[in-house]
Amino acid sequence: MSIPALMPVYPRCDVRPVRGEGCYLIGERGERYLDFAAGIAVNCLGHGHPHLTKKIQEQTATLMHVSNMYGSPQGEHLAQRLVDNTFADTVFFTNSGAEAVECAIKTARRYHFANGNAQRHTLITFGSAFHGRTIGAISATNQPKMREGFEPLAPGFKYADFNDLEGALALIDDNTAGFLVEPIQGEGGIRPADEAFLKGLRKACDEHGLLLVLDEVQAGYGRTGKFFAHELYGITPDIMAAAKGIGGGFPLGACLATEEAAKGMVFGTHGSTYGGNPLAMAAGEAVLDVMLEDGFFEHVETMGNRLRSALEQMIPNHDDLFELVRGHGLMLGIKMKHPSRDFVAHLRDNHGLLTVAAGDNTVRLLPPLIIEQSHIDEAVEKLSAGARAYVPPTDD
Repeated sequence: MSIPALMPVYPRCDVRPVRGEGCYLIGERGERYLDFAAGIAVNCLGHGHPHLTKKIQEQTATLMHVSNMYGSPQGEHLAQRLVDNTFADTVFFTNSGAEAVECAIKTARRYHFANGNAQRHTLITFGSAFHGRTIGAISATNQPKMREGFEPLAPGFKYADFNDLEGALALIDDNTAGFLVEPIQGEGGIRPADEAFLKGLRKACDEHGLLLVLDEVQAGYGRTGKFFAHELYGITPDIMAAAKGIGGGFPLGACLATEEAAKGMVFGTHGSTYGGNPLAMAAGEAVLDVMLEDGFFEHVETMGNRLRSALEQMIPNHDDLFELVRGHGLMLGIKMKHPSRDFVAHLRDNHGLLTVAAGDNTVRLLPPLIIEQSHIDEAVEKLSAGARAYVPPTDD
């Protein structure tokens, strides 16, 4: 059998979207799906948002791309808006979350190099983490399914259990550069960090001269009801990777850092051909225009609380399938008693509801941040109908 033209690295399903309208996707046969996957937390403004579409169209007709050898008024403006609204003093724009994580890793290592401590190159990361698919990013996770067949991987990482503060602190030695952690694990099963855990990592960084590097690629950009998830914990990172929602569907990521943490990132230390080009910046500006309007984050928090409450009321009716709900805002997960991937397929194929499977037998609900009560009602109705009709697979 010959290999298909599109490399077969995804187990693609029969949903073949050709159009999107708000919180819905429409397939090539005209079938409609309620989209509670949002491109895995990417389409934060839904599909076809008029402001985002308009700004991209205008920029396309003006200037799409120039080299980063030239000045970037578009990049400077968006970077300043991010600096003004976050902990950061400086921003590097990328094309993806994995690239943002790579930049974050390099920034952390380069910081210690600039301080004359080049031996401090190891980042402590955590079990069930997901940081992307590059060699560097898969080296930062201990998940065999990500690593198998790609050895030798990049050195410079140690692994502790997520939410195990004592275990993480025990790994600190003379080679430690800092910690790389998701405040809420997405692929790992919508598992929030404990407050004591995250605050403990921040304290250890302050005491030992280490850097706290947060991967907020999935948890950031309004997803939790805060601009970034670390705001829920009352701490700030030194370096942070962001992506997914940052472009509302246009490929864009960013590495944000304090001035101190970025001290080693000087001319020639990093770069990107496409990163931060004018078209990407127009998308990023449009998303921020909407997201920074009064009441946007409050709306996400309200809708998240309503969705969570509805799910918690539904679960006891199907306690043979579901265990609990966890997460924050509109980054919610339903932990199941059976493999979640099968149930996700059942919801998609039989009930027109798009969700995302994750680790720890979790169904991820990651709808557009613009959902209204009617979408919550429809999603819970489809979930309930799906649960009533679902027959878990047997081991036979």
